[in-house]
Amino acid sequence: QVQLEESGGGLVQAGGSLRLSCAASRRTGSLYAIGWFRQVPGNEREFVSVIIWSHGNIYYADSVKGRFTISTDNAKNTVYLQMNSVKPEDTGVYYCAARRYAGALESSTTYDYWGQGTQVTVSS
Repeated sequence: QVQLEESGGGLVQAGGSLRLSCAASRRTGSLYAIGWFRQVPGNEREFVSVIIWSHGNIYYADSVKGRFTISTDNAKNTVYLQMNSVKPEDTGVYYCAARRYAGALESSTTYDYWGQGTQVTVSS
């Protein structure tokens, strides 16, 4: 079992930056991948970004490519999401998610562990 805890959400103006953190309860290298999803009320959870531990490959949703950066600190068992040039449509609850095995990386239903989420609000 892995516990994930997000932090760093808040209110930011459009064009600004925010960094989210996801602290894992155990060594993240033992997982296949860890990443971020976001959700607004009434919508499904949307894939944002993921990093694959075994080979370091990183994937982003087209909507955030070039603006968001995922990174890790293995010593701290922590994954970060640096959000730059944010837009009002980036508003939502951001969730950290981890998985034990390969599969459909952009599908939220294939992830094994989830954090409680952190709210990000981008004002125009």
